[in-house]
Amino acid sequence: MRKLEKLQPQPLWDYFENICQIPRPSKKEEKIIRFLLDFAEQNKLEAKRDEIGNVLISKPASAGREGAPTVILQSHVDMVCEKNSDRKFNFNTDAILPVLDGGWVKADGTTLGADDGIGIAAQMAVLTSTDIQHGPIECLFTVDEETGLSGAFALKKGFLSGKILLNLDSEDEGEMFIGCAGGIDTLAELKVEKEPVPGNSFAMKIMVKGLMGGHSGDDIHKGRGNANKILTRFLWQAIRDFGVRIADFNGGNLRNAIAREAYAIIIVPSVQKEQLVAELNIFSADVEFEYERTEPNLVVDHSSTVMPDMVLDISSQEKLINMLYACPHGVLEMSTRMEGMVETSTNLASVKFITNDKVLVTTSQRSELESRKQYAAEMVRSVFELAGAQVKNSDGYPGWTPNPESKVLQMVTKSYEKLFGHKPLVRSIHAGLECGLFLEKYPDLDMVSFGPTIRNAHSPDERVNIETVNKFWLHLKDVLENIF
Repeated sequence: MRKLEKLQPQPLWDYFENICQIPRPSKKEEKIIRFLLDFAEQNKLEAKRDEIGNVLISKPASAGREGAPTVILQSHVDMVCEKNSDRKFNFNTDAILPVLDGGWVKADGTTLGADDGIGIAAQMAVLTSTDIQHGPIECLFTVDEETGLSGAFALKKGFLSGKILLNLDSEDEGEMFIGCAGGIDTLAELKVEKEPVPGNSFAMKIMVKGLMGGHSGDDIHKGRGNANKILTRFLWQAIRDFGVRIADFNGGNLRNAIAREAYAIIIVPSVQKEQLVAELNIFSADVEFEYERTEPNLVVDHSSTVMPDMVLDISSQEKLINMLYACPHGVLEMSTRMEGMVETSTNLASVKFITNDKVLVTTSQRSELESRKQYAAEMVRSVFELAGAQVKNSDGYPGWTPNPESKVLQMVTKSYEKLFGHKPLVRSIHAGLECGLFLEKYPDLDMVSFGPTIRNAHSPDERVNIETVNKFWLHLKDVLENIF
C-alpha cells in the first residue's frame, strides 16, 4: 500500500516512494544506479555513467527554449543508514517504510533518506514533466556523498556541459546556500592491552541512549548531547571513585553523525556496586537537567551483564579515557563573515574496538576556512598523539567560497520573492556539499543550493516537511522556466 499517494506534488512523491524501495547505502549504490539508468531508457532520455558510478541524464530543451543556457540539477544517490537499536533492519536489502506524521514524512525507526532522496525525486519529476518550459537540462546523480564524496572527487572534466548548477541537497526551505564548509576526518588507532578480570567483581553495562544525534555539520550548534562524551564523563569519574575497569566501549557509528548511543561493559568491585549505581543515578539526573531543553529523551542507564574474560589494563584504560575526555567536540569558532553561522567545529563520531587489542576513534572537522580546518584537525591529532595513538587524516574536501554577486543567486532569489512574497535568506552552510569539488573541475560554474525542510538528517528521527516540498517544487519549476 502506497503511503504518499495523496501528497502534492504527486509525481515527486511517487518517485520518492519508489526510491525508498531501493537499498542505497553509501558505496553500495548499484541498485539505485540501475534504477536510474532503466528510468532513462524507459523515458527515452540520453544517459551515461562514469567509471565510479555517477550518472548523467539529459533532457532536451522545450520547443522555443533551445537557446537557453543548460542547467545542471544535482543530487547524491546514497543515504545515511542509521536505525534505532531495537529496530531489526538490513539497509542492504530492506525497503525504507515512509509514514505520515502530521505535516511530515518520516520512516519507521530508521533514517528516511530524504537526504537526498527528495533531490533525486525532484530531478526525475523534472525529467518526465510535460508542463515546464525549460532550456536544456542535465541531471547529475553522484555516488558516495555521505562517506567520502567519492563521486564528486572522481568527476572528470567534460562529463558536464552546463555552467549553471542547482544543488538540490539543502535542508532549510526559504534559504539559499551559496557556500559550504570544507571537511577532514581524523582517525586514531590506539593499541591496548588486556588482563584477566580481578576477583570479587560485578559486571555491568552502562548505556547512554535516547539522544537526537543528527548531522555533524548542520546540527552541531544546537546543543545536542554526544553519547561518547557523556559516557566518557561518567567513566572517568567512576574509575577514580570506585576502581571501575573497562572491558568494552562502543559508541556512535558514522563520521558525519553526532553519536546518539554508546555503551561500556565494565566491572566494579562487588563491595562498590551499590555505591556505583547510586552515583550513576545522580549523574543521570545531572545530565538530564543539563540537556532538558535539547535532549528530552536522554537516558543514562545500567544493567547486569555476562562477566567478561578480560579488561583493559590500567595503563591502556587511562590512555583511552583521558584521550576521549580531552578530545574536543562541538563548535570551535563562530563565523565573523556570516552572522550566526558556525565557522569551525569538530565531531567525536565513533569509538569502536576493531580487534581485541585496538580501539578506533573516528572524528571529523569542518570549517569555512581551510587554515582553520587544518588547525582543528591538528588540535585533535595532538590529543590522540599524547595518548600514544597512531593518527591519520583523510584527504579532506574543499569548501565552497560564497559569491554574493552570483547571477544565478539573483535570479533564484527573485523567483522565490515573486512566488512567496518575501525574500529568502541567503547564507552559507556548515555541512559539506559537493559544490566545492565541482568548482575544482569546472571553475566557471555558477551555483546555488536549495531544498525543502528536513530535520534530524542522519538519524532515525529524520523527517521532511510536506508543505515545504511543494514550495521547493514550485520554486524549482519557476527557476527552470525563467533562466535565459
